[in-house]
Amino acid sequence: MLEGCYFALYIISPFIDQALKLSDSINSLLPPFLKEAVQPFAWRKCYTKHDIQSCVARVQTVGFNEKRNLYGALAISSCSSGYAIGSCNWVITSEYEKVCYVSGTSTLTTHPKPVDQASLRNSDVLILSCLTQTPSNNPDAMIGDFCVNAAVTLKNGGNVLVPCYPSGITYDLFECLSGHLDSCGLSQVPLYFVSPVSDSALAYSNIFAEWLSASKQSRVYLPEAPFPHAELVAIGRLKNCKSIHDGLSEDFKPPCVVFSGHPSLRMGDAVHFLEMWGNSSSNTIIFTEPDFPFVEALSPYQPLQIRVCYCPIDTCLRFSQANKLIKDLKPTHLVVADSYIQPPVSMPHKTEFVINWEPSPLTYRRGEVISLPIKRQFETIEITPELAASLDPQEVRSGYNITMVTGTLCCHDNKYILKKLPDEVSSGTKRKSDGTVLSSTCFFVEALTKHGFVDIKVEDTGEGCTIVDLPNDDTLIQVEPDNTHIICNGEETVRIKIRDALLKCLKKI
Repeated sequence: MLEGCYFALYIISPFIDQALKLSDSINSLLPPFLKEAVQPFAWRKCYTKHDIQSCVARVQTVGFNEKRNLYGALAISSCSSGYAIGSCNWVITSEYEKVCYVSGTSTLTTHPKPVDQASLRNSDVLILSCLTQTPSNNPDAMIGDFCVNAAVTLKNGGNVLVPCYPSGITYDLFECLSGHLDSCGLSQVPLYFVSPVSDSALAYSNIFAEWLSASKQSRVYLPEAPFPHAELVAIGRLKNCKSIHDGLSEDFKPPCVVFSGHPSLRMGDAVHFLEMWGNSSSNTIIFTEPDFPFVEALSPYQPLQIRVCYCPIDTCLRFSQANKLIKDLKPTHLVVADSYIQPPVSMPHKTEFVINWEPSPLTYRRGEVISLPIKRQFETIEITPELAASLDPQEVRSGYNITMVTGTLCCHDNKYILKKLPDEVSSGTKRKSDGTVLSSTCFFVEALTKHGFVDIKVEDTGEGCTIVDLPNDDTLIQVEPDNTHIICNGEETVRIKIRDALLKCLKKI
């Protein structure tokens, strides 16, 4: 039996080794975020497609500058971040607190509406994320390199492949590249936009005018198309299709420029174009998205003859811009990723690529849960008209009135309402006082002395009434059996000391 077992293991083990080698080779081809996962081949199917669709169906969309109420406890609103159409920063507020989340944000002049800084000012907590991934590269210079490399390839009769997303900086690439090709005498070169959402991507850029810059908004109401790509589509120079099998073969004419997804080169029609053009050195592939390292993206397709250009165009905030923005927003507390307070690993000498803020910002790491340094201390209470009509305010100082309020506090959907007591409750017998609210006048005087008051004068006026005079602080305290009156014309610090001393001497009810 033992020999049979060993023999069986000997026969099966080569297949296990081959399976492990195959899994390792496949794992090496995965994008970086999947490579870092723990045993990806041991994963199990946790959710069905129906589960995912049911979850996504609960997502609520928020319009431009729209304010949404969250169960009466918080209000959330979006404001333009200046990065792309629909990109926004979030402002979360209660009646007395404010938290701002700054996501992908740009202060550069591109097609989106400029970043709304006014809504982000004077927050209790500012969470800053999504800074540039290429701090040493200037976006304007990268766009220039992109256009030059594309034009050189086209002049030599080659084709250009641009793995990209179907929105965002792609709209600016259409505009910049078409203008540059016109100046180079290459206006006859066709541009192809291949994406399952190419139609809607080009259409919605012309629809959501509220997210566009002022110059492009003005063209919407002329009426004119805000983006040049609408005119390029009209004259047939820019052609969009959902896939390579959806009418592309009929109008395909090289040399040309193809914009297609996905930037990772692990999916999308860009994979087919790379296999078709990868063996010719006259063609060029230009990477513009900084999210994926181009060396790892191309590794499964090696060896390749195609010319490779890396022109990462990241318009997110640079560190100098972020530091300037933080100073302008003036938050009480700042929260950033821990990688933002130290130079990049690849450039440890670049100390300018850090967030400088005093006091030191609160940091977090991937997957870490932190507590924000903010607590709700106050709530807003509404008073019903019936209760408000029964109040009798008394003026204690010019512009200041005071009154006693007795009512029922109701809470519903995190909203507090003070209502008038029911008649059967308000008509009941009030509890009589059994003496002064202070446990002892002597203890009160002793507490005042501990808080730094001197020359304290105490006078007993009879019937349980006592007057405590603080002449040095221009304050008079009258203690009666069922209430205490404090007349204080001193500073706020004096009132706080008296309050603390009084609280220590109150009787427990």
